[in-house]
Amino acid sequence: MQLDCKLGFLVVNRKKVFIFLQLRLALGIEFLLPVFLELRDTFKMPSIYNLDPLEFEGLKTEPLAKRPSKIRPQDFARSYKRGARFRDFLHTLPAILAAVDLRRLVDALLRARRKKKPILWGLGGHVIKVGLAPVLIDLMRRGFVGGIATTGAALIHDFEIALAGRTSEDVEAQLARGKFGMSRETGLYLNEIAVGAARSRLGLGEAAGKLLTNPRLGAKHTDVSLLAAAYNHRIPFTVHLAIGTDIFHVHPSADGAALGAASYHDFRLLCALVQRLHNGGVYLNLGSAVILPEVFLKALAAVRGLGRPLKNFTTANLDFQQHYRPTQNVLLRPARALKAQAISLTGPHELLLPLLAAALIERS
Repeated sequence: MQLDCKLGFLVVNRKKVFIFLQLRLALGIEFLLPVFLELRDTFKMPSIYNLDPLEFEGLKTEPLAKRPSKIRPQDFARSYKRGARFRDFLHTLPAILAAVDLRRLVDALLRARRKKKPILWGLGGHVIKVGLAPVLIDLMRRGFVGGIATTGAALIHDFEIALAGRTSEDVEAQLARGKFGMSRETGLYLNEIAVGAARSRLGLGEAAGKLLTNPRLGAKHTDVSLLAAAYNHRIPFTVHLAIGTDIFHVHPSADGAALGAASYHDFRLLCALVQRLHNGGVYLNLGSAVILPEVFLKALAAVRGLGRPLKNFTTANLDFQQHYRPTQNVLLRPARALKAQAISLTGPHELLLPLLAAALIERS
């Protein structure tokens, strides 16, 4: 009994107080006192390690005033005053970390517009789904959009909004009903667009914009459609498909050859845009964790493989989480190989993009 009590006391370190109290109630303090004294004596033994703790007497210190430091009071945020303008709000932001990166990105975008260098936006479907098309359309009118690259999901959301004024289905509920992805117009029109684009040797983005702006279609919400706005402004809009990832691929009218041809045309078109990033352009990735970062890297590879100059541009990734492929393919690899300036901003798209757009408008 005594041996069991001592082992339990030593081994279950974090619960020793609890064990002590339990034993005290069960056996009485007279029994535990000798055990406690014996345990206390075990800590008087020398260490079993053949190593002495490092002594710090020889350390040399320096005055705080001489030490290089990153943060000073002038870098701190300023309090916001009620009734102030948005420009004043921007001046309240600290000169630290993400606030510095936001200013760097604004500077790069303003510089690119001034030098007439392309500003390319890579957009995942979530950017459209959270209602940011009007912000981007306004930036388009102001000269801050020179090209748009999207995934199939972004194509779906923008097209459905333009055509019917609604998008984004309840996946689980529709899947249970056997109806997920079975929207008649979405599948029919997008696949017909692909067939027409392949025949006409157009990209999927341009062909979709052309159909949406045709009065005969009767699309009632083209005023908030990126596809329609890009087509009206003659801004290249490219769509980069991964066959099997989008609902219109699961449709009786789906034509794999046409989808591939139209999307491949768009990839080559994006390569031509990426080529123009040299010396001052900007590429922004918003909301695409896999497809567009891979497409962008291959576009860089194509341009450099042809021996064309491509360096000294800016890349940015804006997302609520910094994923592996955007970090590597959009930021780090272009920065190391092509001397690109890499900027990352982390946060919800529905906050980051309006903040960036407002900052651009105020600084313009």
